[in-house]
Amino acid sequence: MFRVVKPETEEQLEAYFKFRWTYLRQPWNFPPGSEKDEYEQVAEHRTLINGAGEIVACGRVHMNTAEEAQIRHIAVHSDYLRRGLGQMILGALENVARDMGAIRAVTNSRETSIDFFSSCGFAIEREAPNELGMLKRQQMVKKLSDMSSLILHPKWCKELQDTWTDTIPITEHMGIKLHQYSGRTLETRASLNKNINIHGTMFAGSIFSLATLTGWGMLYLQLKERQLGGDIVLGDGDIHYHKPITMKPRAVCHIESVGGKYALVEKGKKSRFILQVDILDDDQPVAEFKGVYWILPVGGKDKLGS
Repeated sequence: MFRVVKPETEEQLEAYFKFRWTYLRQPWNFPPGSEKDEYEQVAEHRTLINGAGEIVACGRVHMNTAEEAQIRHIAVHSDYLRRGLGQMILGALENVARDMGAIRAVTNSRETSIDFFSSCGFAIEREAPNELGMLKRQQMVKKLSDMSSLILHPKWCKELQDTWTDTIPITEHMGIKLHQYSGRTLETRASLNKNINIHGTMFAGSIFSLATLTGWGMLYLQLKERQLGGDIVLGDGDIHYHKPITMKPRAVCHIESVGGKYALVEKGKKSRFILQVDILDDDQPVAEFKGVYWILPVGGKDKLGS
């Protein structure tokens, strides 16, 4: 399981910069320290860590103007390539940029990463200055105000939101909305004001509901991706709370956390799926939910808790 973390302590920042140097500067024989520039103090930094707390990807974003963000220094651990982690850290940086008011993002891409950024919605705008005086780059741009950059398969996502509204009306009262779907990551958000307790924090029951719906939604969209049908029910759920939510309730489910056999669903049989949903207060991890879901054949007679 992977989660996005903002490095803040001296130890976290040291590990973050070392990772950046290892993957972005050391291969070209540049010394430690060359991975830093004059924007570090005004930039937002993010790392992606695995279950052991090790950095597996990183990136940075800073504002060029009030409306333009620049994304830089995206790197992925060599043992974790082609697992969608680059898209995951890029998506996190784009969300940070949106929260800072950016309506477009730019990046100066090396030749080797142009295909990656193109697949994520960026387009070449012009040639950029060479990096470190030797690496040819192209400036690429993406409109962050375009909802298609947030939502993959908007029709399916609308169907999911409508399903929640029509079959679980309380979701509307809780302000639970699908915020982002990339094919690999689903993020939902809820209104704090509509779920606030006497302590000024979010009800634990509301957090649990947000988590279970996010997991359910990920399976719903994954069935759509595979052109499969089935009734999704929750078999078991376990949540661990670490900190209260006082600002912006967010729930994130990554495809890497989902385990189950779609082949059984194809054969019209019930199949057990496990997944994890991370709960955040803005960018701060506050809880983890682990759920067991069952996908039942449409019209099947198996009875499970929902």
